[in-house]
Amino acid sequence: MVLSLRPNGVDSRPGHAVGRDSTHASRSSSVVKRRSHRASDTHEGLADATRRKTNATGACLTELQARELEKGAHLRAEHVDEHEIDAPDGRLERITKADGDAYYRLPERAGPVGGGDVELAYGDLLPIQQLARMDDDMLRSAANALPTRLAAKLWNARTDSSVGDNPWETGCKGIEEYVTASDLRHWIRREERGISKTYAKKLVSRVIDAVLDLSTHRVAVRRQKERKNGLEYTERRLVLPEDAEIPGESSR
Repeated sequence: MVLSLRPNGVDSRPGHAVGRDSTHASRSSSVVKRRSHRASDTHEGLADATRRKTNATGACLTELQARELEKGAHLRAEHVDEHEIDAPDGRLERITKADGDAYYRLPERAGPVGGGDVELAYGDLLPIQQLARMDDDMLRSAANALPTRLAAKLWNARTDSSVGDNPWETGCKGIEEYVTASDLRHWIRREERGISKTYAKKLVSRVIDAVLDLSTHRVAVRRQKERKNGLEYTERRLVLPEDAEIPGESSR
């Protein structure tokens, strides 16, 4: 049999070129499929991480609500998933109060002393109040950033007398309470053992920014002239004005 060769020596038998093209197309298709699978795996991994984070946050919220119910709180029904709350005997009571809104409570819990007041639901609180109510493990799970966790602890020190280490001072002339930048720096070093003075000084600004953000600017920053050892200097203060509207706190 006589073979017909092209000038470049390629076999020109019928079907040879077609087979070569088919092999190339098959390889290209395999590469595309592998890339597609890798992209799909990446997207699934990100989605799974997001689901885990969402589930962890939801679990923290449910646990916090269960604790508040055990204390006698009445929680607004719109903020509660009654199927997820770990209540004694699995029972929650739905009631309608004088304000016309629906609430959940544990059976036979009359609510806070006085009867008429309603404990605020988690969703009615400022973000910093929500974080301040968490224990250390829940707080670490909900907030990765150290300044955010310190901001929550700083707020909790102001509102919970059992904390003990409270750097806030009583104010005057329209200021309910305040904490100076220098006192905040010392407090941070007491809270986070091993932190250097330099790093604590940097954290002061970040913690102040976190408190401003998480309190939706119910607090403010003021600059106050101070004098020490005959020298005058200006120091920042994180202040809570007397007219600040803080959910759940008595009117001043």
